[in-house]
Amino acid sequence: MAIPRPRYVGVSTKMYLGYRQSLTWLEGIRQEVLARPALAGRVHSFVAPSFPVLESAQRIFSGTDVTVGAQNCSTGVGALTGEVSAGLLAELGVGLVEIGHAERRSLFGEDDATVARKVTAAITAGMTPLLCIGEPERSSAEEAAEFCRAQVESALAGGAGTEAVILAYEPVWAIGAPAPAPTDYVNDVVTRLRKQLTGEGEAGVRIIYGGSAGPGLLPRLEAVDGLFLGRFAHDPQNFGLVLDEALTAAGTQ
Repeated sequence: MAIPRPRYVGVSTKMYLGYRQSLTWLEGIRQEVLARPALAGRVHSFVAPSFPVLESAQRIFSGTDVTVGAQNCSTGVGALTGEVSAGLLAELGVGLVEIGHAERRSLFGEDDATVARKVTAAITAGMTPLLCIGEPERSSAEEAAEFCRAQVESALAGGAGTEAVILAYEPVWAIGAPAPAPTDYVNDVVTRLRKQLTGEGEAGVRIIYGGSAGPGLLPRLEAVDGLFLGRFAHDPQNFGLVLDEALTAAGTQ
């Protein structure tokens, strides 16, 4: 009998929440996690708030298994005004950093080479890159998987293996959309991508789905390892609902 694999549930607040709102939200997420002691070792949760509240987030989640993540990092150190280095984030206790999001690519001009340097910087600093991948327009599942495979291989050009990252499959056309990508499409793309990256379809790669994701979606995505949530999880109760779904998927309920 196969052992149920762990699930991952995370959320980024992007820049939707102010300082006080962020602190209230973080406290709400903490309560949702503490209300579910069965999560330990089965469902890995993470939050990626804005830079100014990372230190507060570490304090709020002290004593829990929640990983505090950052939404971005710099490619280097030194004379890079306005940037935040991977080393500084690691020193703060940040365990995960989001890299390659479609908004970073479209709004800030980040290309594959920049993404690869950021992945290397994060891994060197001891953090796990949450590597965002996804095709810009709706295509066939085969074409989408191939596009994503190329993104992954480019990002790992520094020599790291897929086990060093968590892949967040976010079809660009589904980000911010009224509904997520069709579940049969996501399952097909992820299954193909997993097989392309591992040759076997299972070990060595963690893939979660993002893109208008919310409660009720995870039970229909048997090919993924979890969800990367956005605005739906700005209500902590919705985050809790997805945690319950992840527990079920992990075989604990």
